[in-house]
Amino acid sequence: MVFLWSLHKDHHQVNHKKKTQKNDLFFLIFACPSMVFIYTGSQDLSTILFVGIGIACYGLAYFIVHEIIIHSRLPFLKNLKGNYITTIRRAHKVHHKTLSKQGATCFGMLIVPKKYWVK
Repeated sequence: MVFLWSLHKDHHQVNHKKKTQKNDLFFLIFACPSMVFIYTGSQDLSTILFVGIGIACYGLAYFIVHEIIIHSRLPFLKNLKGNYITTIRRAHKVHHKTLSKQGATCFGMLIVPKKYWVK
């Protein structure tokens, strides 16, 4: 877990002068096995193909929700509204209040805990 935090840490301690973060390496951690599984599994339509597709689908969902919706990487989509969008942004803001591994909260990413929903 120390290795994973070493990648995720700079996502909580943002340096606005840098365009990328170590946290961006999570893309490779998931994309590489996904591509290998899809390629290997497509040879004989084995179960591993569907594992690779599942990892790729999660990666796409993560990119859309985390990078585009939560962090507004595409400025023209910055003003998206809606109950779910407001909820995931609120939950993620709480997640970012902690600058260290201790006391960090899980915000649920795609399935957000009830406590973050507007009443």
